[in-house]
Amino acid sequence: MPRLLADLTPLRRSSAYRRMWTGMSLSAMGSNIALVAVSLQVFAVTGESLYVGILGIFALVPLIVFGLYGGSIADVHDRRRVALISAGVMWASSAGLAIQAWAGWNQVWVLYVLVALNSAGTAVNQPTRSAIIPQLVGKELLPAANALGMITFTMAAMIGPMVGGLLVAGVGYGWTYTLDVLSFAFAWWGLATLPPLRPVGATGTPGLRSVLEGFAFLATRPNVRGTFVIDLIAMITAAPRALIPAIGALALGGGEATAGALLAAIALGSFLAGLFSGPLGAVRRQGLAVLWSVAAWGLCIGALGLTVLAAGRDTDGVVSLWVVPALLACTAAGVADSISSVFRSTILQSAAPDHLRGRLSGVFVVVVAGGPRIGDAVAGGATTLFSEGTVLFLGGMLCIALTGVMAWRQPGFRRYDARHPTA
Repeated sequence: MPRLLADLTPLRRSSAYRRMWTGMSLSAMGSNIALVAVSLQVFAVTGESLYVGILGIFALVPLIVFGLYGGSIADVHDRRRVALISAGVMWASSAGLAIQAWAGWNQVWVLYVLVALNSAGTAVNQPTRSAIIPQLVGKELLPAANALGMITFTMAAMIGPMVGGLLVAGVGYGWTYTLDVLSFAFAWWGLATLPPLRPVGATGTPGLRSVLEGFAFLATRPNVRGTFVIDLIAMITAAPRALIPAIGALALGGGEATAGALLAAIALGSFLAGLFSGPLGAVRRQGLAVLWSVAAWGLCIGALGLTVLAAGRDTDGVVSLWVVPALLACTAAGVADSISSVFRSTILQSAAPDHLRGRLSGVFVVVVAGGPRIGDAVAGGATTLFSEGTVLFLGGMLCIALTGVMAWRQPGFRRYDARHPTA
């Protein structure tokens, strides 16, 4: 059993990484609590889901813009300082949410501005922290460190929204946002206790030219580029999120409750993959592991589609027995997605030179944020031609086919070993 559980070696060997991981773990829960609280407050103020959807635009645009620019900053300046300043921006936006709630302003534009500010800080902070990890734990422990990060991310994604809803209903928006502000103190402590972390071989200044240098490097490095391509394949061809509300209402029954359970099942699978990630450290061909994981993701989404087709569309609001295999398919998909994410991060962090790692991590953030949204649009548009179950099945099969093509066309990616990185 100890060999199956997550490898804690990075926490034991690196006290600096242990402090950063602890601080970010505690603050991640607060951030997810605040995230659902903002959505609930926007709906409470406006009474329309449209304005909640617009909230996503205000979060996405700064994430794309500052994700690319923030990586160039992290490749020039002391990464500890960059992480602290960007975390300070996030902390200030959280404090702003608490202040507006306690003051009772209830202005939707204030919420939009504060969410955009938080997203900008996150876009700089996230690639900076990703670039810091190899400097703290070394390349050999990257899979274990990334698995530990996945545990934090998925646990916060599972528990945070539920706790946020309960807090808003029980104590109101003011105390809910205040809890997020307090949790950020732990993140600040974890980053403040890091040693100076200046990039090795850093030259130049942040800006457009620096960003373009990162893309130029990416264009000549197929293994690094492959981590982005394979993620886009998975998310664009087989993204189920946009179809899950309709599946709950029309096929499996139970409406919002079933939809929430399916989404939670995906998060549960990711959490379980992180919790039992001990064997991942023994994997040497990380590229091959990514390909198998993405193929497994496509298989699980295809199985979900077949389940939806078998359930039919006449539920009369009654939960179908087909919900059980649907939940199992979603859980397995979460496992596959988590393993893929761990090894994609490992390949990127090990293959990229230290002075480019921040910029490429910024591209990673943009791909991870933008890919699912493109996939949502593709899946939603496909339902004008096919049913939800058919879209999921065909998308899953296309994901497997394209993964096979990539495995055939990029043998170097299949053989990639982080111990002996070749970009």
